[in-house]
Amino acid sequence: MSTNYPDHATTLLITNQGLGKADQELQTKLAATYLHLINEYNLLPAAICFYTEGVKLVVEGSPVLETLSALEAKGVRLIVCNTCLNYYNLVEKVRVGITGGMADIIEAQWKADRVITL
Repeated sequence: MSTNYPDHATTLLITNQGLGKADQELQTKLAATYLHLINEYNLLPAAICFYTEGVKLVVEGSPVLETLSALEAKGVRLIVCNTCLNYYNLVEKVRVGITGGMADIIEAQWKADRVITL
């Protein structure tokens, strides 16, 4: 796999507490692998937006916090839906990213050349 080419034209959307439709353990494992690899190979999107159950990946206890912190340190914007955090009573448990609204998510999508929903 090619490395070191940040793609600031891409925004990722994470709408589940993992990837795909499978047992939660498998979904979470796939998300961890995906995020680890984009970090390792510096395949950096401009932003990753977390909404609906995706917000559960940015709160305390999430197995992907370390990787998300590393991505954020490399300049990837992690945008977390405030409405979703409130719905799941997770506002106080956020450990990475910025809490934003739907307008922030829309802005990230419109600025991107490519939007990928995971």
